[in-house]
Amino acid sequence: MSDVSGTRLVRVWDLPIRLFHWTLAGLIGFSWYSAEEQMLDWHLRSGMAILFLLIFRILWGFFGSSTARFSQFVKGPAAVLAYVKGKAASGLGHNPLGALSVIGLLGVTALQTALGLFAEDNDGLMAGPLSLKISPDLAGTLTELHEALFNVLLALIVLHLAAIIYYAIRGKLLVGPMITGKTKVESTADTHEMQPGKAWVALVCAAIAAALTGFVWSMGG
Repeated sequence: MSDVSGTRLVRVWDLPIRLFHWTLAGLIGFSWYSAEEQMLDWHLRSGMAILFLLIFRILWGFFGSSTARFSQFVKGPAAVLAYVKGKAASGLGHNPLGALSVIGLLGVTALQTALGLFAEDNDGLMAGPLSLKISPDLAGTLTELHEALFNVLLALIVLHLAAIIYYAIRGKLLVGPMITGKTKVESTADTHEMQPGKAWVALVCAAIAAALTGFVWSMGG
């Protein structure tokens, strides 16, 4: 429906993507806090919850809504360059440049989580579920990498926030649509709404993610 400003609201983000986004943001913050406060049992639980979210997001990236699918927003260098030069429209969802940020954040978060599965504290009292599958020396090395990689993740988060502020200054709000699921587009724009994924597919993806996360957890028993 169009309004007097010449814009209309269209759906851009589905509920699973919005829940994933805000829950992941909260868990990353909590993971940092729990590590700083030496709440290592909660740090481990938070990491396992992040693992669940990442597995779900990967599955939803193949079987979910149109704007969630990697095939919709992950483009090659030519498309990114064309967008940067202003020769290509952003379309609905992630633009080609923003897609790089998304893949970078997901990739580094996944690597950080994977390293955490093999990490252990100095006393060996708290350890990731896969730490017993490797030697203590290797576990120590991976623990150091786990700690160091957080700085890379933090830098990517800062860049992500900077991009949100930059687009806000230019009049394009990104936070609101990630809350409401809707965004404004020009009434004359040839933009189609997001095609939502099936609810039963989301449940299956969540069940698979839970099963895989539980399997990894059980390996530490």
